Parts: sequence; structure tokens; C-alpha cells
Amino acid sequence: MIQVPGPIPARLEDGFDRVLREQRLPAGFPQDVLDEADWVAQVPRLEAKDLTDVPFVTIDPPGSMDLDQALHLERLRDGYRVWYAIADVGAFVRPGGPIDAEARTRGETVYLPVGRVPLHPKVLSEGAASLLPGATRPAAVWRIDLDADARIVGADVQRARVRSRERLDYAYVQAAVDTATADGTLGLLAEIGALRLGLERARGGVTLPTPEQEVVRDGDGGYRLEFRVPLPAEAWNAQISLLTGMAAASMMLDAEVGILRVLPAPQPDDLAKVRRVAQALGVPWPEGAGYGAVVHDLDAKNPQQAAFLQESKVLLRGAGYAAFDGAPPKLAEHAAVAAPYAHVTAPLRRLVDRYATEVCLAVAAGEPVPSDVRAALPLLPDIMSVTGRRAGAVDRACVDLVEAFLLRERIGQSFEAMVIDVDERRGGGQVQLVDPAVIARCDGVLPLGERVTVRLTQADPATREVRFTLA
Repeated sequence: MIQVPGPIPARLEDGFDRVLREQRLPAGFPQDVLDEADWVAQVPRLEAKDLTDVPFVTIDPPGSMDLDQALHLERLRDGYRVWYAIADVGAFVRPGGPIDAEARTRGETVYLPVGRVPLHPKVLSEGAASLLPGATRPAAVWRIDLDADARIVGADVQRARVRSRERLDYAYVQAAVDTATADGTLGLLAEIGALRLGLERARGGVTLPTPEQEVVRDGDGGYRLEFRVPLPAEAWNAQISLLTGMAAASMMLDAEVGILRVLPAPQPDDLAKVRRVAQALGVPWPEGAGYGAVVHDLDAKNPQQAAFLQESKVLLRGAGYAAFDGAPPKLAEHAAVAAPYAHVTAPLRRLVDRYATEVCLAVAAGEPVPSDVRAALPLLPDIMSVTGRRAGAVDRACVDLVEAFLLRERIGQSFEAMVIDVDERRGGGQVQLVDPAVIARCDGVLPLGERVTVRLTQADPATREVRFTLA
């Protein structure tokens, strides 16, 4: 979600409020939910297993308080050990209680430029359940052993008490690695992360190297939009989450019960179209190489490659969830991961993670999956689909609003841009401006993958519409 550094202009704040109303996002929690949250925050279920001596750290964006994951990495004689502590939301949520019922209506935390609409009350998500440094917390702790190439050779998960030592951010981790001062967990994160990225590439997994929009203050007290290229540390950290999700999926498939995050393989027609786009744009696609191998080395700052990345997103559409209790689902893989995969690492922010974690905890302990968890599994795909679409709509609306607001006084001006998408049916397409960092609709006959000059014809914060035409 795009962030706006404060103080927020009134017109923008009003616009964000309107997005909340349009998407019917709740303004707060019902009183019975708050009452239950206040009570359970004082009496969490703390396990006898004590892992507070493991020096976990968290790595999140600056200012984050809803800390789902903490990690500790070790070097073994013939590989590595990953300790990954996940906030144990199940230690607080009573099945069928007010918090549980409300979480099912929300599905996931919705992030806004000026805050968030959380899945759980803040007394839990930013307090008693969050893996804040120095606090003893209940957690589902994964222990995943890797060989010397960082392939998974064993995985287990159990409930335990943990205590995070530090709350770090990506810039700190990256600086430590870049200056060769990273040791212990941070040094191993770069090492294991790089190995896991290599394995992802080898198996045909896909991580799109696309920059993110961010709003920054300029020297005159105003704002401007820039593109931010994610740090390598973010990709390394993501790989730890991905390997945990892969281990969880394998565990659930072996037990023949659980819920997977799935994505179908690209349709042949879509894949053929993307290959044609690559050829037209001069993007190299070696014989026998998969889509994942092609995109790994691309540069989103290159006009042709940026256009290809945009056009090829069609291959990554259609993600969903597959619940099963018995025979595994027909579709059990996530095409972008290129392996079975499950969401288990963000239970403070995503409902499905709590249930998938409960399944894995039961399976790992050799116990039956709780009946309330089994009963909820078939309901989760629809819940997550509906709430996921809502969160996506909020994100798009807020980005559109920020773009329109920052460009509202520049109608008629010309900008340098690159054409990243062409609409063959309606004409026109999408352009990505060089400065400011805006992606918007443009009218005219657009040459895909080329730099053009465009003129701003519309920037209306009320409708959140930004439009250009070829100059």
C-alpha cells in the first residue's frame, strides 16, 4: 500500500475516507469483540515449551507494530537451520467467539495510506499477540532444516514461548550486509536468501522485479511520487516465508487435510501471446527457458522490459485457495512458486493463516485436527476471495487518488513516459511516467515498449481518474 508522510492534506484525507465508505470497510470493532480482546490479551494460552533463549529478531517496514514473524538462523555442519516464530493467534481467539466471528467478516487487514483496518483489535494485533521485542509471546515455532544448497530436508512446528530480541527494518539489514558487518542471523539471511532465490529460478518460480510507488516530501513542503526498487534484503526475507509456506503445504498434503494457496499454470494462448510480446520488445527468451527464468534478470527501468513485465502479468492471474479433507485438490500447486504452497506466516493480518497453522500444529504433534478447524476449512476460500478483492480495490483506489491529487494542478503539461501496455480492443493503453512515478491511462496509438511524450488531460481527485494523451 502506498504511504503518504504526514501531515495529510484535508482533501486527501477526505478522499481516503470516501474509499472506506465505498468499500464498506468497518470503522471500528463491535463492543463485544473489544471486550473479549481486552480479556484474552491478559490471559493468553502460554505453552510449557520455552524457546525464549533463541535470539529471534523481526524484520519489517519501519514503524510496524503487527509483527507476525521472528526468525533466527543457524549454520549446521552440512547445511542450515531456520527457526521461524509465527504469532500464535490461536492462543487468543476462542473458536466461535466474537473475535473469531468478526475476523471471518474481515478476512484480512486492509492497509491505507493513513493507517489500516485491522483483522483483529489492536490490543492483540499490535499488542499481546505481536512479537514485539523484549516481550514473552506465544508462537507457532517452525524448525526447518536445509541442506548445503538450502533445500528443505526436514520441518517441524510446535507451540512455544518466545522472546524477540530486536525489531529491525530492511534498510538496516541491507546496510549491515553491504558493509560486511552482518553476522549471525543477518549474515545467514543473505546467504540462505540467495540460495533460495537460485532454487526458485531453477524450479521455474517467479518473482517480478517491479518497483513500488512511494510518496515523499519535497523541499517546498509538498509531495512527489517516486519509484522505489525493493531492497535485496526484502527478497531474502520473503524467501524464508516462502520456504515455510512450502513446508506447511507438504505437511498438509501428506496428512490429506488443509488449505493451500494455489495458482493455475498459464493458459497456452496466454503464454504464446507473452512470448510474442517478448520477441517484439527484444526481451531475450532462450530456447527451453521458462517464464520465471526470463523475468529474474529483467530491469523495470528499461522501457522494453518494463512493458514486458506489465504485459506478462496475465500469466499470474487467478490465484485462490483450495481446501481439502481427504484426497488432495486437483490443483495443488502455485504456479508462481512452482511448488505446493500455503499461507501460514501472517496470522495477525490474514485469517486463513491461523487455520492453516492449526492444521500443521496438529499434524506435527500427531493429533487430530480440531473439529472447529476442519469445519471452517471449506468456508475459507470464499471468505478470502471476497475480502481479498475488497482489499485490492482499496489499494487501487488509494493509489489512483494520490496520483490524481498530486497531478491536479499540472493539466496540460507534458511528461516523458514509456508505454507499458496497449489495449488492442479499445485503443490506447497504459504509460509509466519517468517523473513523477505515475502509471495511468493514455489515449492514442501507442507503440508498446517505447518512450513517448504525453500530455496530461485529466487529473480529478473526486473521480480518482488520471488520463493522458500522446503529445
